[in-house]
Amino acid sequence: MAVGRTVPRSLEEIVDPARLALLVYDMQVGVVSQLVDGPAVTARVSEVLAAARAAGVRVFFTRHTTLPVRLLGGGGLRTAMSWQRTEEVDALVSTFPPEAEPTRLVPEVAPRADEAVFDKLAMSAFVGTPLDFALRDAGIEGLAVVGVALEVGIDPTVRHALDLGYLPVLVTDACGRGNAAAAERSVAQLTWFGGTVLTDTAGFTAALAKHATDGKG
Repeated sequence: MAVGRTVPRSLEEIVDPARLALLVYDMQVGVVSQLVDGPAVTARVSEVLAAARAAGVRVFFTRHTTLPVRLLGGGGLRTAMSWQRTEEVDALVSTFPPEAEPTRLVPEVAPRADEAVFDKLAMSAFVGTPLDFALRDAGIEGLAVVGVALEVGIDPTVRHALDLGYLPVLVTDACGRGNAAAAERSVAQLTWFGGTVLTDTAGFTAALAKHATDGKG
């Protein structure tokens, strides 16, 4: 028996605004534009974001960035060659320089002055960013995740969150996907492994609204 600890068992318990943060993952112009359902995903992310803001939930954003090709090592070059589908190092380009238009977050989810944006090079939002520090400093236990793409960066971020001791909430219909079959495998694996709460936009916003109704928000 855990001494002095309660175990959150429901979505409503986990999304207590005092102990929850929302992570909006890589909602960038150059990423969202590649998705067939980009506008629909953006609308659902915007809905989740609006609900979180209304409830006073802390909000963090990530942006995926890329180094100049000259600075890449062996691992970075192999990854870039795979993603850009080329066998020629000289053909590589830096696809997401920090100041480039494709790297910019889509205007529908523009961060506010009291929200933070962390640039990253890795797929996990916790690698090379202050996200874990910021969440622990604020006493955050639950981390809701929306954005793109589920099978590429959101999956490893949710797994990393579990390893760090957070309670992840994956809002599945507010997570875009480039490859539907791969995304389905990610969801199936997260479900099988356990620890992650899967919900949809309607369920998440209703759970947050319950806190406001109860006077807890």
